[in-house]
Amino acid sequence: MVEITAANVGKLREMTNAGLMDCKKALTEANGEMSIAVDILRKKGAASAAKKSSREAKEGVISQHISLDGRVGSIVEINCETDFVARNESFRAFCEEVADKVAQDPNVDLEADRTAQVAKIGENVRIARFQRIEVAGSGFVGSYIHTGAKVGVLVEVGVGNGSTVARDEFKQLVRDLTLQIAAASPSVVSREQVDPAIILKEKEIAEEQVKGKPPQAIAKIVEGKLDKFFQGVCLVDQGFVKRNSEVTVREHIAEVGKQVGDTLTVKRFIRFQVGEVVAS
Repeated sequence: MVEITAANVGKLREMTNAGLMDCKKALTEANGEMSIAVDILRKKGAASAAKKSSREAKEGVISQHISLDGRVGSIVEINCETDFVARNESFRAFCEEVADKVAQDPNVDLEADRTAQVAKIGENVRIARFQRIEVAGSGFVGSYIHTGAKVGVLVEVGVGNGSTVARDEFKQLVRDLTLQIAAASPSVVSREQVDPAIILKEKEIAEEQVKGKPPQAIAKIVEGKLDKFFQGVCLVDQGFVKRNSEVTVREHIAEVGKQVGDTLTVKRFIRFQVGEVVAS
């Protein structure tokens, strides 16, 4: 029998918001396997959903760079030891320089820059991750860094007509999409991008939660639960925050497309948050 430690019970509670005793029983039943314990709690209704992952307490900032023509964007997470340094203008400028270099060359070697910054500020500095988007075809890359520089977003929006990217309505849409992604934290653009294995697991959990109900009702209830799941993780299925979720993001994009006389498509997005644990 695997020992169930208080630390693991606490971690499971943080991930699921379930009660301590429920977490301990689930871990015991799962023989200490965290992911299995999460599923057990969800099936029992003790957890509404699993969070993406636990978060590490790290300081640092998210920074970005967009090329003048809006066709290339980069985003970086750089960690430091203290919030004092994270708020320092010189450190922020260093982060912006790194983002600029990544935008110019995604294979850039940043070790010399990092070690120089360590010597300058007297704290350990880690370039945790970075990504770069370059438009293929017609489109535009937009970005947003939330106040405090703890959350940042890049989004690529494709257009049918290259001149659309100069329209004010389009620019506002791109801005609104970055705010949506920052606030609502979707995982993918659309349902087609969700891993089928994840959908299957969500369906199994939903079926377990309604076990014992009339058979004719189960299918409809499970479908509703899956729709709710998709509304949480899929950008275009989410309620558009700026309009109090009265329309979906997909519907709002279509409305703006009609205004500018073009077909607009969210191609991809990247959302970074300082300290989040990224699955390998």
